[in-house]
Amino acid sequence: MSEAPQARPQDVPDHGAQDSGDGPEKEIEISAIFSPQQVATNLDRLTRRTAGKRSYTRTERKRGRYIKAQPMRGRAQDIAFDATFRRAAPAQIHRRDDGLALSIRRHELQRKVRVRRAANLILFVVDASWSMAASERMEATKGAILSLLKDAYQKRDSVGLITFHKDRATVVLPPTSSIELAERALQTIKVGGKTPLASGLYQTLEVIERELRRNPEIRTLTVLLTDGAGNVSIGAQPPQQEAMQLARLFSERHYDAVVINTEHEAFDRGLANALGDAMGAETISLKEFSAHALRSVVEQRRR
Repeated sequence: MSEAPQARPQDVPDHGAQDSGDGPEKEIEISAIFSPQQVATNLDRLTRRTAGKRSYTRTERKRGRYIKAQPMRGRAQDIAFDATFRRAAPAQIHRRDDGLALSIRRHELQRKVRVRRAANLILFVVDASWSMAASERMEATKGAILSLLKDAYQKRDSVGLITFHKDRATVVLPPTSSIELAERALQTIKVGGKTPLASGLYQTLEVIERELRRNPEIRTLTVLLTDGAGNVSIGAQPPQQEAMQLARLFSERHYDAVVINTEHEAFDRGLANALGDAMGAETISLKEFSAHALRSVVEQRRR
């Protein structure tokens, strides 16, 4: 992605009582931590290059479990001899003049389809601007992160946290599988200020693309907690328009995401749903914000 312009808070009207703007900052405690169940995943359809420990994914490399065969395309390599023999067998009666026990044509070659384990990156992106529920959101998110990390090390999974409030987004916890690093990083998070939603989305895209450059096989899931209402721009465009443009990049680049609508049901303006649609993401509302509920969202998206 191109370099982001310097964040410039815009003096625009607030979007409602839950984004009052310049409320005092408040430090948030960590929610109760629990032992999570294993995050289960199915075989995806993407072709990757490196290995992880938990999720199965297709790979072009010659290592991995052979699950099926497909017609050879391009240079002949990693031939599935069993499938190739079956493909060529019916034609042998017409190839007696070859003088061979088994005659195989180029179009009959079959290649092995292999799968390997792929690592997961769970990236929590949280609106930390001032609202009545901001403390609850952040406390639950902290608990979910530490709970997921309790079994992440052996699976090579990683978890990260981005918050956005005041005039910019901050990578509070770079992707890590270390619960010790996470505990230190999560101790002093504050909430308060306006809502730089566009900056949060931009920072999320930057982190995802950086991690994919390091490990092209990693599977990412963005868990975005927001009411969808931004009131601070990165550049010169209106905040909401800017956020929607960045949201569409998630869909265009096929980055998996889920939006958790933090707007109170009685005052829901549909902004979170519109944001989720632009991202190509499911938008859900939780009856309660808790570490357990957030972990369940991750598990359901990874099945």
